[in-house]
Amino acid sequence: MSLSKFCARWLTRLLLVASIWLAVGINDFTLAAQTNYSRIDVRDRDFSGQDLTGGVFVSSEMRGVNFSGANLTNAMLTMGVMLKTNLSGANLTGALADRATFDEADLTNAILTEATLTRSRFYGAKITGADFTDALIDRAQAKLLCERADGVNPVTGVSTRASLGC
Repeated sequence: MSLSKFCARWLTRLLLVASIWLAVGINDFTLAAQTNYSRIDVRDRDFSGQDLTGGVFVSSEMRGVNFSGANLTNAMLTMGVMLKTNLSGANLTGALADRATFDEADLTNAILTEATLTRSRFYGAKITGADFTDALIDRAQAKLLCERADGVNPVTGVSTRASLGC
């Protein structure tokens, strides 16, 4: 990826984050009111199969949550705690999940293309079939993920190892 393309992606994401944060602060913004779980304990809730596109879960406690098959495209999961969270088959395309904890999470067949995963942890996470294509992820975490990466995503057809650059 070229430097200009990289910078353009970061600028686009920054503008998206800024616009969502501004929208969340406005009480009349209906979408934000419906999908804003910021700083809320949603532990053990079932969001499986739900369309949570653009949902905001900033600094949320999400231990044991079931997001299997959920659409979390462009969701904000920054600083979220997703210990033992089920994200199998979830679509996290373009999600902003920096500084998030995915320890022991199930990311089997999840789509994380173009997601921002910087300063996030994946200790013990199941990643068989997960697609990390063009995701921004720390090299150290990518290296650890490569040690157990296998499988091919059934939706995108991309192997986990190839998507991580292993």
